[in-house]
Parts: sequence; C-alpha cells; structure tokens
Amino acid sequence: MTDKGAVGEELPFTSHLEELRKRLIIAAVAWLVGFLACYGFAERIFAYIATPVKQALPEGSSLVFITATEPFFTYLKVGAVAGLLLALPVILWQIWMFVAPGLYAHEKRFAVPFVLASFLCFLSGTYFGFFHVFPNIFTFLIKFGTAAGDIEAMLSMGAYLSISTKLLLAFGLVFELPIVMFFLGRMGVVDAQWMRRNRKYALLLAFVLGAVLTPPDVVSQTALALPFAILYELSIWIVRFTGKRRAEETADEEAPASDASA
Repeated sequence: MTDKGAVGEELPFTSHLEELRKRLIIAAVAWLVGFLACYGFAERIFAYIATPVKQALPEGSSLVFITATEPFFTYLKVGAVAGLLLALPVILWQIWMFVAPGLYAHEKRFAVPFVLASFLCFLSGTYFGFFHVFPNIFTFLIKFGTAAGDIEAMLSMGAYLSISTKLLLAFGLVFELPIVMFFLGRMGVVDAQWMRRNRKYALLLAFVLGAVLTPPDVVSQTALALPFAILYELSIWIVRFTGKRRAEETADEEAPASDASA
C-alpha cells in the first residue's frame, strides 16, 4: 500500500501486517471493554430485545430454555453483541486508520464523517429492523405455526437471540450500502451509469441476501430486500454527486501542475 498523502513511499509488507495487528488488537480491546460494560445488564438487555416476540406470543406463553446452560450462554452472547455495538465507533475508526495511508490527502478529511455516518447508518438499520420489521415477522411466523390449533408455541431464548441477532446484523449491514457506494464512487470504482445498468442484478442480489440472511419466509425476505433496493437507488444519486465532486477535485489538482509545466 502506498502512502499517497505523504511522498509516495511504499511501505514494506511486514509494516502493513504490523499495522493490521495493532488495529485488530485495539478493536478487540474495545470490544472486550464494551462486553464487560454490558454483561452486567445482559438480563435487562435481553428482556428488551425479546419484547417483539413476547408481544407476538399467545397469551400465557413465554420464552423457555431447553438446557440448563442456555440462559448463561444466552446472556453471554447478549453481552458480546451489545458490547460490539458499543465499541463499533472505535472499530470503525481503526478500519479507517488502517486504510488511511492508501488515501490521498484530500480524502483523509472524511475520517470523522466516515465513522459517524457508518455508525448512524448501522444504528438506523437495527432501529428499522427492531421496531418496524420484528413485530410483523414474529407475529406472522407464530400465527402461521399455531394456525392448526393443536400446536403450542414454545420458543427457546437461545434460538430467539440467534435469529434476532442475525436479523439485526443483516439490517445494519444493508443500511451501510450508501456509505460503501460513496467511497467506491470517490475511488472511481463505480459510477452512476454503471449502477443504473446493473440495477436488475442489484434487485436480484437484494432478494438473494434476504433469502440467506433471514428466516425462510416471504415477509422477512421482502422486509430486507425492499430497503436494500431503496438504498441502492439512493446510492445512485450519491455516486452521481460524488463523481462530479471527484472530477472537479481532480481538475483542480491537475491545473497547478499544468501551469507549472507551462
């Protein structure tokens, strides 16, 4: 990787490995601190996370645990997931600091906006999934499962945490799409015209991701695919604007060089 912001010196591969190791250690320590801070509240956090499914369960039903160790490991996972969310700004900052040496000087000013925007987009995705999708998904699934009348819903807390964590992660990552496309546009990897040409493949990818990352039902797959498709359309406009700014900055940088040579 070449440090474009400096004088174009190329660092040895071992230096990049050492830098990666340093960033991973800092990210891991931040996650550990977040886990320790959240584990003491794991029971309350899980009770809050379980609200959508508890409201969807028939009256008199509740979550259960199948094995004696399930509550312990469930709360352990809750602490880990909550700690990851708490440490996410630090982790995003470490990602930026690792790739920053390969950026131009004028691109490095996006450091703070990148961290803030990525964190807010991830939170927006989890908010949308938890408050607007979860109630509908679990209501649909539980009503479908108990429609026969002689089948009783008995969901384990570990299984619910597993599926809810996967869904929250999926929605959080999908909402990162505009940020990813913004930086790909800044680097010249994609442009608005390319994205328009490949719109149908993006829509197909949206439903494939919905099928892979969500339970095998139409409601949850569509609930993930539709935001992906909408954010893709938004990303086209972002990349279009980004491309114009990139062209203007490139022209401004080349102008002094042309004057000097003249």
